[in-house]
Amino acid sequence: MLGLWLESGRIGLRRDLGRPEPGPGEALLRLRLAGVCSTDLELVRGYYPFRGILGHEFVADVVSSPDDPAWEGRRVVGEINAACSECRSSCRQGPTRHCPQRTVLGIVNRDGCFAEYLTLPIANLLEVPESLEDQAAVFTEPLAAALQITQQVQIQPDSRVLVIGAGRLGQLIARVLALTGCRLCVSVRHAGQRERLERLGIECLQSDEIAAASMDVVIDAAGSPCGLDDALKAVRPCGAVVLKSTYASRHSIDFSRVVVDEVRLIGSRCGPFAPALRLMESARIDPRDLIQDRVSMDSAPSALERARQPGYLKALIAPG
Repeated sequence: MLGLWLESGRIGLRRDLGRPEPGPGEALLRLRLAGVCSTDLELVRGYYPFRGILGHEFVADVVSSPDDPAWEGRRVVGEINAACSECRSSCRQGPTRHCPQRTVLGIVNRDGCFAEYLTLPIANLLEVPESLEDQAAVFTEPLAAALQITQQVQIQPDSRVLVIGAGRLGQLIARVLALTGCRLCVSVRHAGQRERLERLGIECLQSDEIAAASMDVVIDAAGSPCGLDDALKAVRPCGAVVLKSTYASRHSIDFSRVVVDEVRLIGSRCGPFAPALRLMESARIDPRDLIQDRVSMDSAPSALERARQPGYLKALIAPG
């Protein structure tokens, strides 16, 4: 089996990988399309000590599902956290994505989707609607992550909301928040990012145009420590900062400002897949304009290198 392997901070193609075998309650999936995420790039930099096949954004076909053959032949996406289903702290009380024994596709102790085949629990799978093409369905995981913000923070039509960062995830966050009718603006650095947002009627600003202590909610999707600094400057007292960035480096914060101004810091990670699929099926959100590259697995290493370029948006990887 062909796959993109990460070990000791180096990525490379391997053609000698064995096809994975589904465990109890799992399905074997054949990849149709995968997406490159900023977390993949940070894993290469050492964000988490992962060794194995990278990748967690995908659409695939179910090849075999021994415990539930009804899934075989279906086109699916899959939630990336595979819980133990037994622990009292998370699996019995929820949310299962915080199970302390979980594996995470392409991130924690589970090979990912940058390969011809992968496995996931059947409970993690969602069937893709027939009308939704692969190039949209592959965005389900990051779009779900964007939707998670609306479950964690109450955003009203008159809320002043700032998204810092207009990259892969920031673009999706902006599109989700635009549906709330809030007073939305996005801090943008690159012309291509600005163009895509302005086509949708979303206001774009340079970072030096943002007034201090002016925003009710700020989402940090910059992917670097400077994003959090800018977020804390922009949020008003008693406002909320939602943290969406993952990066390998550590960062210090002036917590006295957080305490004195009673700012809420909210970590935000994975989100609901079913609403993400519905938003794309109904065409209320169409992420396909974010795609800049589609390559075969043989060219995946070079696609990851291009994805590091400032302003670059989405690269997709097909198995052949």
